[in-house]
Amino acid sequence: MASSHDTDATGITRRKSLAALAGAGALGLAGCTQGGDGGDGGSDELSGPINIAGSSTVFPLMSAIMEDFAEMHPDVDPDISSTGSGGGFSNFFCTGDTDFNNASRPIQPEEEELCAENGVEYVELIAATDALTVVVNPEADFVDSLTTDELKQIWQADPAQTWDEVRDEFPNEEIERFGAADTSGTYDYFIEAILGEAGHTSEYQATEQDNTIAQGVAGSEYAIGYFGFAYYFQNPDQLKALGIDDGDGPVEPSLETASSGEYTPLSRPLFTYPSIESLGEEHIAEFARYFVEQTTNEDLVAGDVGYVPATEETQEEQMSILEDAIEQAQG
Repeated sequence: MASSHDTDATGITRRKSLAALAGAGALGLAGCTQGGDGGDGGSDELSGPINIAGSSTVFPLMSAIMEDFAEMHPDVDPDISSTGSGGGFSNFFCTGDTDFNNASRPIQPEEEELCAENGVEYVELIAATDALTVVVNPEADFVDSLTTDELKQIWQADPAQTWDEVRDEFPNEEIERFGAADTSGTYDYFIEAILGEAGHTSEYQATEQDNTIAQGVAGSEYAIGYFGFAYYFQNPDQLKALGIDDGDGPVEPSLETASSGEYTPLSRPLFTYPSIESLGEEHIAEFARYFVEQTTNEDLVAGDVGYVPATEETQEEQMSILEDAIEQAQG
């Protein structure tokens, strides 16, 4: 496996290339990877397509792991798209068109029904822990943190229009919002954790591409946005992350506060869902095993991407679930 400090032929670090991939919202490595340089002895024997859609939050983690896997197995042909958790389930995975669906929240009942209607069986695997991050422009020196109630005022269906409506000492300037589209698991989770029955405003620029949110907030002094921690981690100089006060004082998003449970209510598990039928193909089963193995890789998960790695205990539990599914698929 490549180390977290490896560079490609152009000298671009993988972390920078991940940020670029996040903007593109798709990853196709076929024809641009080098042959394995130390993978297992049968590395060249695995071949075939692996099609993955779903969460933009999980996208950079899945892409980083796939990059290493494809280097070891150059005949594997991966295709990863950032469609949003819900968009991936409803448009691709539950209709039988992809092998995995990434998700930043658990599969929903209506998605379970759609999968069942189409005979798509799956297993749920924990990928990492995220600190959903609220960001503003670095020039927004008037705000360093928000309470959960203030965050609700900004993003609810009938939102505050100017910053001073949220807090008297804030400027009388219009709030410009950038956030996740309604097909996104991040959107669903934000409603669950912050908004509840107040609902989500439609007065914002919605996108499935988290890099677009980052660019929008970076370009407007009075903007605010939210997305997975990895995108802030990859753009720390372009954005300012806000502390969130859930009643015990502001807590800033970080790997440490997400891991400890201190960053509430915006820390959350991330998932990927492999299709059991797809696990019947050896190259897909081997990638699924490799993915679970890498969930404890601190250099990759935390260092390269910016999420909290799984514990050894969680990894063992996920591998057991996966092996049962592979045995079901392959007999």
